[in-house]
Amino acid sequence: MNIKKLREAEATFLQRYPGGFASEEMQKIGKKHNVDKLAEYAGTALARSKFGSQAQVLDDIVKIVSRSSMVSMFEKPKFRDYVNGMNRDDRAFLAAGFKRLLHGKQERGFTDVVDVLSEAKLAKWSLVSICPFYFRPHKDVFVKPTTTKNVIRQFELEDMVYRPYPTWEFYCAYRDAIDAMKAKTNPSLSPNNAAFTGFLMMTTAVDKA
Repeated sequence: MNIKKLREAEATFLQRYPGGFASEEMQKIGKKHNVDKLAEYAGTALARSKFGSQAQVLDDIVKIVSRSSMVSMFEKPKFRDYVNGMNRDDRAFLAAGFKRLLHGKQERGFTDVVDVLSEAKLAKWSLVSICPFYFRPHKDVFVKPTTTKNVIRQFELEDMVYRPYPTWEFYCAYRDAIDAMKAKTNPSLSPNNAAFTGFLMMTTAVDKA
């Protein structure tokens, strides 16, 4: 990690937005994303006890994806239609995968969710990471491809190579890197992990690849 570049990014951001995400301008931007409301919804809808109703929990997962401003408008309907059109066994497997991802053996749950979504070519980082982020917005991360590639390059995160196909190994490494970067910056830059990666996105060059 290039700490010098991180400090420079922090200084630039705080100079423009004194108070970080508590500044008036960033508060206005934050309202457009509704992270707090969706996190509250996910915390209730995806609680362990809710997984007793497979149909309801999958409906709520679809709602979370559909309402998120961070998921592509092209991916939302594809995800909704795929989940709603799945047979009973596949729906049960997907629900069990999300339960493990959020409440049990996370690695196995992550892999199960990816396996199911890959059947419809929907194993996308955004669709796999959005629910864990909203459920644990201060611990888990939302992996947005362009932002993630830019962060790795700009801040020289060693031994980390982004791949389009989601893997648990990369997710853990990226999550750990974000935690390490948060620990070295002003708390006003990280009211939640999506805000922090938003700060990083705003201070990196656009990836034109």
